[in-house]
Amino acid sequence: MRIQLVDSSNRDHLLPLTFTRPVAALRCGILTVAEKYSRRGHEVGYGTQEYLSKKFPGHQAPEACIDGGVCPTDAFLEAVSALKEGQSLCRGDAVIAWKGAQPSDTSGSSCYNEPLTILARPWDVWTQNAAEMDNDYELLTASRTSAPVDPTCTVIGDRIFLEEGAKVTASILNTTTGPIYLAKDAEIMEGCVVRGGLALGEHSVLKLGTKIYGATTLGPHCKVGGEVNNSVIIGYSNKGHDGFLGNSALGEWCNLGADTNNSNLKNNYEEVKAWSYVHKRFSKTGQQFCGLVMGDHSKSGINTMFNTGTVVGVSANVYGAGFPRNFITSFSWGGPQGTMEYKIDKALDTAHRMMERRGLGVDEMEREILKAVYDQTAEFRR
Repeated sequence: MRIQLVDSSNRDHLLPLTFTRPVAALRCGILTVAEKYSRRGHEVGYGTQEYLSKKFPGHQAPEACIDGGVCPTDAFLEAVSALKEGQSLCRGDAVIAWKGAQPSDTSGSSCYNEPLTILARPWDVWTQNAAEMDNDYELLTASRTSAPVDPTCTVIGDRIFLEEGAKVTASILNTTTGPIYLAKDAEIMEGCVVRGGLALGEHSVLKLGTKIYGATTLGPHCKVGGEVNNSVIIGYSNKGHDGFLGNSALGEWCNLGADTNNSNLKNNYEEVKAWSYVHKRFSKTGQQFCGLVMGDHSKSGINTMFNTGTVVGVSANVYGAGFPRNFITSFSWGGPQGTMEYKIDKALDTAHRMMERRGLGVDEMEREILKAVYDQTAEFRR
């Protein structure tokens, strides 16, 4: 099917992660939402914000449209395929799939009540990660044989798969609580202790002595060390040194300095509140465990301490002694002692230098996206 994955009203709730990508480009499990469809043989287009549409183009005549936060199952795709022109599927009070013109409400829709993951808030990315990793692991490894695991490793369980060029040496790998998947040319260095699930993207590296537990996904070209629990890094980001990252979601081109730590649980064990771009205030998350949400191109200096439920926007540079605020706006520079605006030309220059390290750069398309985010977030810097 030619499928258009459409940003729904949940898109703004998923900011800052969706400032620089459609909802369907979020990663949960091993794959992004869009990759879950393409790996099943469907042709994917995006229905997204105008300033993102050059990088993420859509179909002119899609056969079906689906909410971009819906992680597909075979049963769901069968239900979508069975729709006729003008028909739709709903989940609760939201339309999640349709053929023809987009319905204005759920009247006339058929309810789809089978199990289904829908990404609607940033914390869904990590709370649903274990279930989606199981699904993606089965999809990617069915009827295939893993590359061999080095005999210097201790492997507990049998749900481990290494793609061509992936390697792991002298590490402890426990797959009884979730699968371990290493993409092409990924590497786990010596002395790592991994309790699955773990998804390690292409060319990503777990550095010496890293500890991973609770379903954790590291997209392509990431370098990670220290202690990581139940977190997702979309890709091209580094946490190369000791420090704790838990119940968190990071975008691309982020860098956490040495001994950066985040809190993921309040001392009084109460529900965590986090910044909402929709309500423009701190709102309840419904989560007891909620760590750091960081947009693309943001950085932290050494020894940075992020409090529970901290939201960091795009292209922010956070540093200094003490806890910074729980909401750090995009294109800002500073920390607990105060912040100033991170001028767009300086931010673009830094982004280009970091991307050059991976053989990429800030082309005109990326420049337009970051300038659009800069303009959209000006109100928060005031």
